[in-house]
Amino acid sequence: MIHTNSFPEHYSQNNQLPIRIVSPDFGHLSPQAINTYGSIHRLPYYFFLFIQDGATQQRADGETFDMGKHELLFLLPHQIHQVTGNLHGNEYYKLGFDEECLSRLPKQYPFLLNPLNQQKISFSPTAARRLQAVFDLLQGLLTVSDTDSDLILAHLNSLLTEINRAYFAGDRKPADDRLTKYIGFKVFVENNLTEHPTIKDIAQELALSTDTLYQLVKHYSGRSPKEFIINRLILEARRRLYCGELSSVKELAFELGFNDPDYFSRLFKKVTGKTVAEFFQDLS
Repeated sequence: MIHTNSFPEHYSQNNQLPIRIVSPDFGHLSPQAINTYGSIHRLPYYFFLFIQDGATQQRADGETFDMGKHELLFLLPHQIHQVTGNLHGNEYYKLGFDEECLSRLPKQYPFLLNPLNQQKISFSPTAARRLQAVFDLLQGLLTVSDTDSDLILAHLNSLLTEINRAYFAGDRKPADDRLTKYIGFKVFVENNLTEHPTIKDIAQELALSTDTLYQLVKHYSGRSPKEFIINRLILEARRRLYCGELSSVKELAFELGFNDPDYFSRLFKKVTGKTVAEFFQDLS
């Protein structure tokens, strides 16, 4: 099972919660802390960037996101985040918090599993104003480190509820059984990734036939269940390579649950178009 790491030490702006907010004139880390963290890093927490006005560019897991007015990018723990554009001249908020904050909120937010595979969300002007208002309130609460955590959590709940609603705006029934089953599929894959669960095992776990599971995963991800799992495993390999976590292809393969390193190497090249060595060299 993949576990969420704790919030980086000394990053929190509250004595009781692991949370930090940054805006053009508030909350910036010291140059020393930024240098320690690096411009490319594997996120140990949830990260949100909301552009109220302006434009920038971000990269996550090798994908480039062009950000504009009234757009929000959310990244999940374990993703590789690379800042490729500056935020000078923009009106923005950055927010980070970890699983502890989520565990203290009154409900779950399905968008945080990214079931629709869209990490950038556009907001209408009205919704953007509501979002900005909540960010403003959160910043005000986090200017004092001993603010009651319940107040912060109440506004964080409002923020995530607003984002969740916008994420599923194009889906007529975001809470229907099909989406719930697909989210269950994603959770099961995450929790058992390196054990390489079979499609039959997953279908039984979700009380579905293998044909129904295939149609479900294909509908939401554009891939078959087997392709989804393979791509997720190769993504995990890429993340570890981005972090410089390579001692040998054989060890990387074994860490990801592959008994045959040659088979892993072939899959990696098929998905990425490069060998593991070529991919790692390009990162240097």
